[in-house]
Amino acid sequence: MKITNVRTCFSGSNHYVIIETDQGIRGLGEATLHTRQMAVDGVLKSLTPVLVGKDPSRIEFIWQDIFRGTFWRGGPVLMSALSAVDMALWDIKGKAAGLPVYQLLGGKCRDKLKAYIHIRGNSPEEVAQDAQRRVEEGYKVLRFCPEAVDGILDVYQNIRLGLSYAEAIRKAVGQDVQLIYECHTRLTVPAAVKVMNALEPYDVYFVEDPIRADSPEQFRTLRQRTRVPIGTGEKFGALWDYRTLIEEDLIDFLRPDICNCGGISSMKKIASYGEAHYMKLVPHGVHHAAFLAAMQVDFAVDNFDCQEDWISQSHPDWLDYDVTFDDGYLTMGDRPGLGVDLIESELRPFQPSEHPHLRGLDGSVQDW
Repeated sequence: MKITNVRTCFSGSNHYVIIETDQGIRGLGEATLHTRQMAVDGVLKSLTPVLVGKDPSRIEFIWQDIFRGTFWRGGPVLMSALSAVDMALWDIKGKAAGLPVYQLLGGKCRDKLKAYIHIRGNSPEEVAQDAQRRVEEGYKVLRFCPEAVDGILDVYQNIRLGLSYAEAIRKAVGQDVQLIYECHTRLTVPAAVKVMNALEPYDVYFVEDPIRADSPEQFRTLRQRTRVPIGTGEKFGALWDYRTLIEEDLIDFLRPDICNCGGISSMKKIASYGEAHYMKLVPHGVHHAAFLAAMQVDFAVDNFDCQEDWISQSHPDWLDYDVTFDDGYLTMGDRPGLGVDLIESELRPFQPSEHPHLRGLDGSVQDW
């Protein structure tokens, strides 16, 4: 089998790659990097001559050739393109074998995937009400994040708001529901220490992205000053970005994003790397085609713990897949490959996006 063509397409802000072969099997991957889709699209187009003529079954060889075959490597734009190619190659391999990708990765380690959902509101009362609604739907893990107000982020006011959310949610749902406090990489180490230690009475599952991802070494200081579990990783790339965090046991939960960590091949390596340090995999939620790719890994690795759920909240007209949410868990059918097909006739026009650009009280730039 040989690759004959590589195509890209969009639906809204979602970005896909389709790899075609001379045996009529095509693979689907997702490259969505919100706000930078056109840059990723340029990389994918430049990779077409590299891929055409290759044997799509040589997934690891192609992965290494894209990652290391150029002087420049890494970064979210290249990694998003590589992630999409990797997903599409695994999709082809699964379809050729007539098996779901998780079977090619060693088979299922579990029958269903625990899922968590993000809860929202503009006050402790509203957030608590949303938490109760989600628990009634079956969720056993909830995430919450105090948001900026009108584009202005006052960090310490934000912390006070978040702690009031924690108190209200815990009172509303009791002790059996796990809570994740999301910081969105907005805090300095002293601010993160302050909020994490204040969260101890609420028995949080973990604090997500407490500090900026630019310097993983800063987690050394954070680790020494708090006992609350830590999760991070959605802004990281391939497994080398996790080296300090894993080898020094600086975090507890690995949160790779399958759209920018290098795809299925890389996410499985990150999970295995963390397994030796008893770290659990809690992948960042991604949009629907890539979500099916993440689920394949979730089923196949022993140290999976929980998956951020986007897929049960909507089912786009342009995607065909078989995923069910029931009583806090996700299951999927046994379709070959990734288990998702793109209906190109239903694609929506491309819609560019831009993340909010937050400012401090003094007008300075803040992390979104």
